Amino acid sequence: MKSPLKNPSFNLAPGTLPLEPQKILFDGTLLALDMGGGTQDLFLWDPGQPMENAVKMVLPAPTQVLARRLQKLTAQGLAVFLGGRLMGGGALTAAVRRHLARGLPLYASPQAALTLSDRLEEVQLWGVTLTKTAPPDTATLTLGDVDLDSLRQVFAAYEVPFPSHFAVAVQDHGFSPQASNRRSRFEYWEDFLSRGGLLAGLAFREPPPRFTRMLAVQDALPGALLMDTCAAGVRGALLDSRARERQPEGLLVVNLGNAHTFAALARGERLWGIYEHHTGLLTPAKLFDHLRRFQTGELTNDEVFADNGHGCAYGPDYSPAASFSFTVITGPRRRLAQGWPGHFAAPLGDMMLTGCFGLVAAFLEKNNFSVNFGDGLG
Repeated sequence: MKSPLKNPSFNLAPGTLPLEPQKILFDGTLLALDMGGGTQDLFLWDPGQPMENAVKMVLPAPTQVLARRLQKLTAQGLAVFLGGRLMGGGALTAAVRRHLARGLPLYASPQAALTLSDRLEEVQLWGVTLTKTAPPDTATLTLGDVDLDSLRQVFAAYEVPFPSHFAVAVQDHGFSPQASNRRSRFEYWEDFLSRGGLLAGLAFREPPPRFTRMLAVQDALPGALLMDTCAAGVRGALLDSRARERQPEGLLVVNLGNAHTFAALARGERLWGIYEHHTGLLTPAKLFDHLRRFQTGELTNDEVFADNGHGCAYGPDYSPAASFSFTVITGPRRRLAQGWPGHFAAPLGDMMLTGCFGLVAAFLEKNNFSVNFGDGLG
């Protein structure tokens, strides 16, 4: 993949994503893909057209799409083979369980089976048969977080040239066959905070080996920039005008996703604390209690983990006296936070593309652009 830059020293004008083609030294278009548990959000950034005319889509998440396809095959009483790559489980895993509960055969390649669990012996105990190739008389489903063939068809149908560069966000718990993947995932966040918690460290060209889901995306899209969905959401929320105003003094960013809730204490170019839980386990009362004590440094990692969340951690130099009282709220389940004193963010005018905008910002930063989004459009 060719380099997107001709001259990395260009300083972008504040106030928005760059719009004037004669000033943009970016060779191509960028497709940002934010793969959640409920939706996949797509944003095509073309520096040559206004932001308002950009191609944007909010579609069912890949795991939702594959789950629906499997449900149809289950209803037909068919044996199924899962091929392709490791991807996010969620709805697909639940559909596999229902298929097996019907007594129907289900086969999977070892790589695809890792979608269901890091412990392949456990998957086999469910009743899944591991095989490298599809047995005769089985229907095949090809797994993967990125469906390039479908994307090409959509773009071609609307006469939109296929993008030349990609930035993708997935939630990667990390390969952890011997321990809780919730614990393993949060150990990464603890390590991230201990290393300084810099926002610039949230995007990867080469993801850590433990992040097998990111590596599967990298295999499908060599050269793509990769981020965690939660990190992309925080990065994007900070583009909101109110967030930019408060970022120097400190603020709380809350991203209420369909499956996971992620909150971060942000100040300057750093994250000073991270909290993560499952959205489905939170009530407004519990969320408010957790956020209040997270802001003051009172919430503990063990408490959140015991509540079947991921955890809570603070940077080594975090001070409870620091002010993180202003709150920015985003995410498709943001209504859960109604009543909490905060600002509902809409960076660049579109809340559902918060993660995509975070991916674009990280892509520009990673390629040495000097970027100042200023007030944005939020």
